[in-house]
Amino acid sequence: MSSANGQSEDRRRRSASVDEVVDTVVAYVKNETIGPLRGAGRWLAWGTAGALLIGVGVSLALLGVLRLVQTEWASVAEGRLSWLPYLIVVVVGAVVIGVTLRRIDRATVMGDHRQEDDR
Repeated sequence: MSSANGQSEDRRRRSASVDEVVDTVVAYVKNETIGPLRGAGRWLAWGTAGALLIGVGVSLALLGVLRLVQTEWASVAEGRLSWLPYLIVVVVGAVVIGVTLRRIDRATVMGDHRQEDDR
C-alpha cells in the first residue's frame, strides 16, 4: 500500500506543479499582452481625439481665411475671379498639409528610437 500511496502523492505533486506552470504562463501572457494593449488603446484614443480637434481647428481657420479674403477683396469675389478666394484657401490648406507631413518623424511613428540614440 505504501507504493500506491507514493505513486498517488507523486501524481498530486506533478499535478500541482503543472497547475503552477499553467498559472504562471497565464499570468505572464496577461501581463505581456493586456498591459501593452491598454497602453496602445490609450495612445489611439488620445491620438484620435487630438486629430479630430486639430482637424476642426484647421477647418475653422481655413473658413476664416476664406471669409477674410471674400470680405477684404469684395471686388474680386463678385466678378469673373469669384473662384480666386477658394483657390487661395486650397493653396493655404495644401501648404498646411505639406508642412504637417514634413514634420512627421518616421522614427517616432514607428517607435524606433535607435536613430534618436545615435544623435
